[in-house]
Amino acid sequence: MSIVIAGAGPIGTTVARQYVDQGTPVRVLTRSGSGLDHPLVERRRVDVNDATALAAAAQDAEIIHFCIHASAYDATVWERELPAAERTVLAAAEAAGAVVVFPESLYAFDGSGTITETTRHDATGGKPGVRARLLAARAASPVPTASVVASDYFGPGAGANAHAGDRMLGPATSGGTARPLGNADLPHSWTYLPDLAAAMIRAGEVARDSRRTTGAADGATDGIWFAPTTATCSQREIATAYARAAGRPEAKVSAVPAWLLRTAGLGSRQMRGLAEMIHLFTRPLVMDSSASDAALGLKATPFDDAVQATVDAYLATA
Repeated sequence: MSIVIAGAGPIGTTVARQYVDQGTPVRVLTRSGSGLDHPLVERRRVDVNDATALAAAAQDAEIIHFCIHASAYDATVWERELPAAERTVLAAAEAAGAVVVFPESLYAFDGSGTITETTRHDATGGKPGVRARLLAARAASPVPTASVVASDYFGPGAGANAHAGDRMLGPATSGGTARPLGNADLPHSWTYLPDLAAAMIRAGEVARDSRRTTGAADGATDGIWFAPTTATCSQREIATAYARAAGRPEAKVSAVPAWLLRTAGLGSRQMRGLAEMIHLFTRPLVMDSSASDAALGLKATPFDDAVQATVDAYLATA
């Protein structure tokens, strides 16, 4: 066994599916023993915070995809849970001689212009600060790591928590009103979930083969790669694309303003967590993945094809 995937959420499951579609067996680790049901998937009950159990489950790994998330969308919870979990997986990887691949967001990056692999990612406060410190710890680790950055993702299995996931797909494809956050008409980059998974797999292969410790190579900085992302459109435009893929002419869209989200956050930790990051939807958010695309030999799925596949998958299970 050489491929271990910790986590069976949208990202971990999509990574697992792509491996098995290639005929590659994987071991999926979750607290519950859940994960993709497939003959090439070994599902194992492992708490990734248990250093002994994780080391045992990863002792024969070459590549570990660490696709876990915190128990709440809250900076304090992130600070308490995520650095410790990453230290544990890096220790297990060092013992096994493995590399670690992390999915990453744009939170830590300076979003004042078009974001690339070399954009500053040294935020200090809140959730962006947590992400920046995680990136710095990975770069400082003796273990080869790859952090694969995506913008907000969409695609089959993206789920209800993704901004362009089920909570947008449902109303957009059924004639209801989609309620995105902030400003519905600003340019925003969207990453197709299967493209993120493909980039994680390829980045893991590069890290495994090169056995780099830290540093820049082929358009990456400190093991940072950008997932193929060429779809830049407003929230209204992606909702309308969903509607048209479902055979409807337009989508009804009514954005939730920032002030309302902040007010709701006074009584809800989840809303407070969303309000903290509302700036991602009140100004343009544009990423350029062309350097990583060229280095990894990947390209983004055409937007119309990605939208149709997303809608078809959602309607098949709705």
